[in-house]
This record gives sequence, structure tokens and C-alpha cells, in this order.
Amino acid sequence: MTADRRLVLTHDTPTSSVVITPEALLEHWQGHRRLTRKLLEAFPEEQLFQFSVGGMRTFAELIKEFLKMSVPTLRGLISGDWPSDTRADQARTKADLLRLWDEDTAEIHRLWPTLPADTFQKGHLAFGQWEGPGWNLLFYIIDNEIHHRGQGYVYLRALGVEPPPFFERD
Repeated sequence: MTADRRLVLTHDTPTSSVVITPEALLEHWQGHRRLTRKLLEAFPEEQLFQFSVGGMRTFAELIKEFLKMSVPTLRGLISGDWPSDTRADQARTKADLLRLWDEDTAEIHRLWPTLPADTFQKGHLAFGQWEGPGWNLLFYIIDNEIHHRGQGYVYLRALGVEPPPFFERD
């Protein structure tokens, strides 16, 4: 006979626990953003807006996507309004992208302490199309950046440029 391993919830069983604090999540996210910025810095200017492999988007297009998602999502989680951000559409140089990246980094640090306490567990409808708890929307932004940053690593190697180590997020 096998043992029954189902979890039985009682009033004494916590239904949730804190795995990571909001402050630690912010540092984790910003660590990934610091690494992505290093990749952007390493990218040759003349290839940033042109080079791709196998029909994938250029690294500049990926950076623009990150810029359109990060601060607008944070603002949406705070206010319930999901504003679009078209500043990235105007970026034409690496310097433009780096400036916008740095502005967003500062804005994320400014906005983070204003997140409502319940925002991580509360359901949200992001940009009228993605539904889920706040933690899931934030993880999506982080995961999306990591995924596409991998493309940047492939692009740099294809261009003969040594990318920064993936584990150095300082």
C-alpha cells in the first residue's frame, strides 16, 4: 500500500509563504538589467540596428521591447492604468538606447517603493490582454529580458565580440 501524499490544508496550514522579499526581487531584476546594459554597451554601434541571425529581430529592437515593457508594467501594477511608452521608438543610436535604459533604471528604483503591498498576489489585466497576479507579470518581464538577452549573446559571438559573463550582474 502506498502512502497518501496529498497536502491537506487546515486552518493551521499556511497557504502561502514569502520566498523572496520585494526588495530582493527588485535587486534580482536590476541585476539582470545591469547585465543587459553591459551587452548593449558591448554591441558595435554599426550592427546594433542592423544585424540579426535567422530572421530574428535586431538587438536594438529587443532593447526597445524591454523599454516598452518595464516601466509601463510597473506603473500599471501601481495605478491600474497600463500606459504605453513610445520613447523607445524614437531611439536611433546606441547612446539613445543607453540613455533611455538609464532613465528607466532610475524610474524603476523610484517607483518600486510605491507598489501596493497586495500587488504581487492581486490579479491584473496588463495592457488589456495579459491577465495574472503581479508577481507573474514581473517574472514575465524578467524572463523575457533573459530570453532575448540570450539572442544578444549569440549576435555578439557571431560578430566576433566577447560578451560579458552571464553571471556578472553587478
